[in-house]
Amino acid sequence: MHFQHADDIWRDFPELSAGAIFINGVCSDVSVEDDIRRLHAIADDRLGTGSESDLPEIQAWRRTFAKMGLKPTQYRSASEALLRRFRKEGGLPAIHPLIDLCNAASLAFAIPIAVFDLSRIADFLQVRRALGKETYLTFSGEVESPEPGEVIFADGEGRAHARRWTNRQSGHSAIRPQTTRALIVAEALHETARDDVERLMIALSGAIAAAWDVRPNMAVLDRSSPRFDFSI
Repeated sequence: MHFQHADDIWRDFPELSAGAIFINGVCSDVSVEDDIRRLHAIADDRLGTGSESDLPEIQAWRRTFAKMGLKPTQYRSASEALLRRFRKEGGLPAIHPLIDLCNAASLAFAIPIAVFDLSRIADFLQVRRALGKETYLTFSGEVESPEPGEVIFADGEGRAHARRWTNRQSGHSAIRPQTTRALIVAEALHETARDDVERLMIALSGAIAAAWDVRPNMAVLDRSSPRFDFSI
C-alpha cells in the first residue's frame, strides 16, 4: 500500500510539507494521558491570550483554503477547528487513545493530522482533486459527492476519505475499537513547515512506540520524494 499527493497538488502548493506514519498494532486499551497533558500545555502556551488565527500555521491554511475558493472562516482546517474548540472549552473529548494523542499533537503544533483505519481503505490513499464521481460517507451516515476539482483523500475504489483537503474526514475510515492498522498524515504550508512536520513526526512516533510497544514506520514527504510505501 502507499500514500502520496498528486503531482498537481505539489505544483499548485509548492510550499507544502507532509509527514506520514504507518502503525501496525493499534489497540484501545493503552494510556496516553501523560503525553496528552504535555501537548495540551504546549497548546495553551502557544495560544496565550490570543486566538488560533494568529498562528502562522493556521494563517497558511487559511490562505490555502482561500486559494481553493473556500471561505476560510466557513471551512476551517482540522487543526484550526480543534484549537478553536480547545480554546473555548479548555479541552477535547476522549475518543480513542490514538485519536486523542494525534488531536493533542495537532493542538501543540497547530498542524492538521488525519488518522485512517487502513482496513477501510482500498489499495492506496492519494491526495488529489475530485473527478466528481467519488463517494464520501459522513459520520452521521449520509453519502455525499465531492465537487469536481475539490481536493480530497481518495482510495483505489474512488471513495473520498476526507473532503476539502484538511477540513473534514470520512466516517468510513475513522478509527474504531477494532482498528489494528492505521495511517497518520500531517500536512503544513507555513514558512517552517518542513522542520515542524519532521519534529511532529518524530514526537508522534516516539509517543506511539512507547504507548503501543510497536515500531512505527515514518516518512517526511516533499515534491522530490512524494510517495510513502508501506507493507500491511
